[in-house]
Amino acid sequence: MKLHFEPNLDYQMQAIEAVCDLFRGQEICRTEFTVTMPALSFDKQDTGHGIGNRLTLLDDELLKNLNDVQLRGALPPSSSLTSGDFTVEMETGTGKTYVYLRTIFELNKRYGFTKFVIVVPSVAIKEGVYKTLQITEEHFKGLYAGAPFDYFLYDSGKPGPVRNFATSSNIQIMVVTVGAINKKDVNNLYKESEKTGGERPIDLIKATRPIIIVDEPQSVDGGLEGRGKEALDAMTPLCTLRYSATHVDKHHMVFRLDAVDAYERKLVKQIEVASATVEDAHNKPFVRLLKVENKRGRISAKVELDVATASGVQRQEVLGVQDSDDLEQFAKRPIYADFRVGEINTAKGEEFMELRYPGGEVFLKLGEAHADVDALAVQREMIRRTIREHLDKEMRLRPMGIKVLSLFFIDAVDKYRQYDVDGQPVKGVYAQMFEEEYRRAAKLPAYQSLFAEIDLASAVEEVHNGYFSIDKKGGWTDTAENNAGNRENAERAYNLIMKEKEKLLSFGTPLKFIFSHSALKEGWDNPNVFQICTLRDIQTERERRQTIGRGLRLCVNQDGERVRGFEVNTLTVVATENYEQFAENLQKEIEKDTGIRFGIVEQHQFAAIAVTGADGHAAPLGIEHSKALWEHLKAAGHIDAKGKVQDSLKTALKNGTLELPPEFDVQKAQIAEVLRKVSGRLDIKNADERRQVPLRKGKDGKAVYLSDEFKALWDRIKHQTTYRVQFDNAKLVTDCIAALQKAPVIAKARLQWRKADISIGKAGVAATEKVGAATVVLDEADIELPDLLTDLQDRTQLTRRTIVNILTGSGRLDDFKRNPQQFIELTAETINRCKRLALVDGIKYQKLGDQHVYAQELFEKEELTGYLKNMLLDTQKSIYEHVVYDSIIERDFADGLEKNDAIKLYAKLPGWFKVPTPLGSYNPDWAVLVEEEDGTQHLYFVVETKSSLFTDDLRDKESAKIECGKAHFAALGTGENPTRYVVARSVGELLADVVKE
Repeated sequence: MKLHFEPNLDYQMQAIEAVCDLFRGQEICRTEFTVTMPALSFDKQDTGHGIGNRLTLLDDELLKNLNDVQLRGALPPSSSLTSGDFTVEMETGTGKTYVYLRTIFELNKRYGFTKFVIVVPSVAIKEGVYKTLQITEEHFKGLYAGAPFDYFLYDSGKPGPVRNFATSSNIQIMVVTVGAINKKDVNNLYKESEKTGGERPIDLIKATRPIIIVDEPQSVDGGLEGRGKEALDAMTPLCTLRYSATHVDKHHMVFRLDAVDAYERKLVKQIEVASATVEDAHNKPFVRLLKVENKRGRISAKVELDVATASGVQRQEVLGVQDSDDLEQFAKRPIYADFRVGEINTAKGEEFMELRYPGGEVFLKLGEAHADVDALAVQREMIRRTIREHLDKEMRLRPMGIKVLSLFFIDAVDKYRQYDVDGQPVKGVYAQMFEEEYRRAAKLPAYQSLFAEIDLASAVEEVHNGYFSIDKKGGWTDTAENNAGNRENAERAYNLIMKEKEKLLSFGTPLKFIFSHSALKEGWDNPNVFQICTLRDIQTERERRQTIGRGLRLCVNQDGERVRGFEVNTLTVVATENYEQFAENLQKEIEKDTGIRFGIVEQHQFAAIAVTGADGHAAPLGIEHSKALWEHLKAAGHIDAKGKVQDSLKTALKNGTLELPPEFDVQKAQIAEVLRKVSGRLDIKNADERRQVPLRKGKDGKAVYLSDEFKALWDRIKHQTTYRVQFDNAKLVTDCIAALQKAPVIAKARLQWRKADISIGKAGVAATEKVGAATVVLDEADIELPDLLTDLQDRTQLTRRTIVNILTGSGRLDDFKRNPQQFIELTAETINRCKRLALVDGIKYQKLGDQHVYAQELFEKEELTGYLKNMLLDTQKSIYEHVVYDSIIERDFADGLEKNDAIKLYAKLPGWFKVPTPLGSYNPDWAVLVEEEDGTQHLYFVVETKSSLFTDDLRDKESAKIECGKAHFAALGTGENPTRYVVARSVGELLADVVKE
């Protein structure tokens, strides 16, 4: 396959123009210098001519060009030229390498510059750049009339090509890693060499005044020991062009295509997350170390524990644990008995926390956990899910000529490949799991068309392979590029990867699943990676962007042509992090890495908006006008002092009521569009709609609540009551046994899969759940069973004998072994529910004296407020002008009351009207006065509106309170024509109750 390159992508051309326009006004020229020639004999030396770059522009001319470029790109302007460094920010996957290589040819064409040094942080990127130079060579010669150019990888052991770099008049491109130039006492670059005529290679490079291009400067500047920037300056460059998606230092920004722009313009793949979260696995004393810190001598740690809460056991972060702390006190669970914090080490790179427990101790590093579920069980499910996602996409994309690749990031090489005593490779546990799961998936009916003519016995080994650093013996190893030997190991691996970059895209190559440790970071991007599975903990490595960056590029077909559109280009990240957390943490990383501030209006935000002058030519609005517009928005309360978007701006944009100074009327639509992108989706807080609800007045001007009709209704329901309960212990045990037998099946610990689309906009990163949820059971074999009786006694306040009777009678003790924690929670909840119902079954209400009533005057004293979204406005029969409702059922019921002729008047009972119950106070919904057709008789009702009339459909506590309500109003109904208590779904059902009477 031959990859095709698109020469006219607008955003790439804008990035190239931005750099080239820095030198507008520069004449085509070069400088010449003397170079010592290699000696033919020991007594004579010849000299030759070197050719270098030359800059004729003055600093203030460069600054003016820079400001013009920044204004065009709506970037904050530089007030002075503090260095020769210029920044280009391009999101991963948008063709950064292509852009800076083409910039080289454009700078040569316009200004005659010929000497370029590309500095990269790692062997991976070096090989990637070299590969791109190879596959674009023909493309660039076609675009630039066959302009001759040479390129080479700098090899410290072979400095000879550096002399040709200095003396050739052709375009010269040298690619070098920072590790080869940032140690003056070690690197050959700084040593005299016969191969360069006795001169130091660095002196030859310096004399050419090269234009340095830094790929991933945030990794280069620091270098291995903080000397990277120093090494760049030692080359005395004409200028330094810095390209990355994640700049730390933004020197003179000239172009920006950030993560938000790339996503909104669909220049990268849509991202979705298949999140695997473990549920109901609280049967062990789980502890994860999240952070250690030393604040003014106070050493502490942040850990994650399974904490007992009112709603059950929840995995929560616990701050500030210190040496000797008892974790049982934090978790409030006996399973953590005698688990104590030991030594905490905060030294950078060596952080750990000692965890002491009966019979042992363990030292947890950051991100590590004790007593977690079986990691391999979770990882098997992740491998299985990745294979299924892969095959699903293959079914859809193969007919379009698109090969699907999947990438696994693993935590250790030996989990994928090991070596026996004879040095022969042996499959690690991940490789074994993969092959088992791949064979299983191949037998599924849904994928038979993919395996119709394939010999699965051989194919299962051919479809996966690992890319790791390779040692001199040919074995795979974990290494960092921290010395020459390790860099050589890495080089061997990357040579293999880069040579096969195009082959991997071909259907003719069976390899589809790639396992890697650290090899595939920056520098390796294959456009057809559609799944990325992180079998290591992504949460602790600040690497979401790094990880998804390996699969962001738009895919290509078998002809090497780019295929566009989110319907084809969706990257699925399989991770052990729920999708809401993934989206939130991805947004934090984008903010930290790029400086993007979501939901913030910058002062220069409007500078690039086009304004047509009197002569018909378009020009940018400019920085000063942009600042004036920003100040107007701030004065109007649409943004705060930091530029953060306020709800009033969102409302104005939604309603089309945004007001701007008259001079911006012509650009109003463009300005509103910029603000709409920054503001994101409208999410108006209810506080903006809060209103006081006044009491309604009748035709006579008197408040309706003071009318004789309402007084007659109120007198029947205003009395307060007290209650007593008769309790039958034997019946409680019987009911508990029956309820426990009917209770849901106890599930084992399980892995819950959920899938969500991740959308990146100027307002932030949002996650939207989609179809794809599934549940997988995990087997926990090493659970220590807790003290069942003591735990249940604490939760239910029943005696041990009563609990034993309930448990043995239920016949469900085997479920305790399946999932102890869930069994305890279910049993306690069931018993407590039966206790509540038992209380209600035996309840008796008694009316208190006439002095214990809800006074009618409370309607005027107690202010009623509500929100416009939840109001039925301008009522005619309610005692209030508007009805505040809590649900659709209540809204429809109020509407029905208004429209039915039989309803004389009604009140939505305020929150202060309460009926006491053993389960807490109960607030009924409605008081209603019904007038019969002949108008001779009034009927009085208290109505509870529910979506279902069946008690089984209501929550136990809710239905129990309704029973208490019935008993309360029955106790009040002693006089003539008493109030009746009714549960109804509609006004029709209420009136049907009247007919029954």
